[in-house]
Amino acid sequence: MSPSTASIPQSISGQEKKNESDVAILESSAEENNDSAKTKKGLKFWLIILAICVAMFMSALEVGGTSTALPSIINDLHGDDFIWVGSAYPLAATALLPASGGMAEIFGRRFSMLTALGLFALGSALCGSAQNMSWLIAARTIQGAGGGAIQSVGNIIISDLVPLRERGVYSSFVGLVWTFAAGIGPLVGGALAEDGQWRWFFYMNLPICGLAAILVLAFVNLRTPPGTLLDKLSKMDWIGNFIFIGSSTSTAIALTWAGITFPWSSASTLVPLIVGLCGLAFFLFYEARFAKHPIVPFTLVANRTSLSGYLQIFFTPVITFAVTYYLATYYQSVKNANPIRAGIDSLSMSLSLGPTIIVTGISVSVTKRYRPQLWIGWVILTISMGVFTTVHSTTSIGHPIGFSVLVHVGAGMIYSAAYFPVLAPLPVSENAHALAFFAFCRTFASVWAITIGGTVLQNQLVKRLPIEFTSQFPSGAALAYSAIPTIGKLQDPLRAQVREAFAESIRVIWQVLTGISGLGLLCSLPMKGLPLHTQVDEKWGIEEGKGGNGEVQAGPRDNVHSNVADSQVDIGESEPSAQV
Repeated sequence: MSPSTASIPQSISGQEKKNESDVAILESSAEENNDSAKTKKGLKFWLIILAICVAMFMSALEVGGTSTALPSIINDLHGDDFIWVGSAYPLAATALLPASGGMAEIFGRRFSMLTALGLFALGSALCGSAQNMSWLIAARTIQGAGGGAIQSVGNIIISDLVPLRERGVYSSFVGLVWTFAAGIGPLVGGALAEDGQWRWFFYMNLPICGLAAILVLAFVNLRTPPGTLLDKLSKMDWIGNFIFIGSSTSTAIALTWAGITFPWSSASTLVPLIVGLCGLAFFLFYEARFAKHPIVPFTLVANRTSLSGYLQIFFTPVITFAVTYYLATYYQSVKNANPIRAGIDSLSMSLSLGPTIIVTGISVSVTKRYRPQLWIGWVILTISMGVFTTVHSTTSIGHPIGFSVLVHVGAGMIYSAAYFPVLAPLPVSENAHALAFFAFCRTFASVWAITIGGTVLQNQLVKRLPIEFTSQFPSGAALAYSAIPTIGKLQDPLRAQVREAFAESIRVIWQVLTGISGLGLLCSLPMKGLPLHTQVDEKWGIEEGKGGNGEVQAGPRDNVHSNVADSQVDIGESEPSAQV
């Protein structure tokens, strides 16, 4: 653990304030670094942003479109493991996200982004050519590993170039691209699924991957850490990664089996769940006490403000991912919408999310405050999920569409502002690890969203679906999900009974999500309002010169910069009144 990060717990626990001369030095250094960062926002800076936006567009398009195409995919492949098709992607992304931060820190940003793009392209090609469910699930796993790393490394690169105080504006550009892609994703996925061409939804990622890779190679010219390949490999936390991957996989398997393959009280469910959760706890202990190069330094969660931010970004995707997946299920199973219509009905979510992210990001940059936006967002999100529980099979289609707008207005405010409390108490030298763990919390939440929602749905369908319907399928309610496209062909009263069963089962999901939203609101209360950094970590700036070995060497100013960052943590934690 570096000296800079080791000083954080002392400052958090109430270390004495710096004297006035130290403050003057800090402010002078911060202004100098801020001016330096501003000079880099020329053409090359915007080309780097373009490269990140193209990569993010591809990842978001896949996330938005899979849910509407999923029933048709399952039906064509004659499978019943729909939960694994949805959860394999975020599970793989989650398992490798902490490693992506370490990889970016050790091997450099460009190499890490190219590796992520390569994995995503490989996974997309395999998804498009899948001949059975096992093949598709394995391909989704590879795709998820690349997709998660794309999000993580993209945000890390932005943090290298833009100080936290200004980042809200620039992150809004990326957020706009993300929401646009997520918005058209259901339309694209639904249209291709409707025509039986869902495979092209995955194949079209290949040329976009190629374009993104060309842009990264040409323009993401950030400094590369010195050292041989062997030296860099020795700095990877292999033991920590092994513990984490095994524990997160065990947890996800238990959540997928619970109540469907095995009862919740069975050893087959409880053993992997307990082992997985205990393994995750041990992983954090190992990282804090034994890891020489931790992928998740304990300092990231050693203060209540960062911890609050991480919890908030965990709970928010649990809600939004579940709403995205299971609202599309509601439209197709209850309202007899085809995949294209379900995509159109889901479009309101992204149309409200994008502008909200932009306005919130700009408001943080202008006001230098993030707590009011987060609190307002949680209140809106909790209320909107509460009103979602009033939706039944006979409810007008306008109600869930309008409620989903409110959900994504609240969620958009949280998505845009949540990393400010995470990063404000930490030195900028911890950006890579902090943002990788931030992306991990967000992606791991999607595993819980899909599995919790799926478990609730299947358990409720077992109780509510008429026996005349489930008796047609050897796998029972699990296969009934893949039979959603056939519901419209049923005769009444069976058709009405099946739709009622789906509507009431999905309503239980909304009730669970309302409780989770309330918990997120409570977790937002302890965070402090801290000053935002005005500098970036210069050792990761745009490459302008090369050393004798072809790699940029960190200058002496980098060490000064690290000390300045540590000083800001001390002042920020001891002077929360600056933003109260």
